Amino acid sequence: MEFFCYHRDRPGSGTLRRELLEQHWSYMDGYAEELIARGPTLTEDRDAPTGSVHIIDLPDAAAARAFAFAEPGYQAGVYRDVLLRRWSNTLGRTMWDFPGGRTGGNRYLVLGLGSGPAVDLAVPADRDGLIAYGPLLSDDGTAWLGTAALLRAPDRDVAGAVLTRERYADIEVHDWQFGGRPS
Repeated sequence: MEFFCYHRDRPGSGTLRRELLEQHWSYMDGYAEELIARGPTLTEDRDAPTGSVHIIDLPDAAAARAFAFAEPGYQAGVYRDVLLRRWSNTLGRTMWDFPGGRTGGNRYLVLGLGSGPAVDLAVPADRDGLIAYGPLLSDDGTAWLGTAALLRAPDRDVAGAVLTRERYADIEVHDWQFGGRPS
């Protein structure tokens, strides 16, 4: 089962986050085979992290909760909250398979939160910039709760337009970058 996990930073936790970076990377190393995508969200000037995204394939919801809440930054109080939802890997690949590579262009996390009839289940026709894409689902996978996308786009407005705006209660667009240990 695939899960979308977004740890949002607590205001003022930047120093603690930096102190725990090696512990975070070591923790994630233990999930290297299960990770579909990972990386920090950033301030609009891309100068500081605001959160941490992990899309991961785990056996069940209990394993996903254990993954999210045992993360060193969470344990130490770096994050103010955690969004954890079932997810479906519509593209069927990892971020490392993205033809556009790890660098170049602006990267974004687009989160559309909603309820009711599902929308944006099909991969958009212009998929060249998509890094990861899929619906957010309830724990049992039966209810649609929104859509999450990681993509390369010229700007925030173009990134947000990947989703059908009027069908969501809210759409968030966050600057994002490929995660993991620097090469």
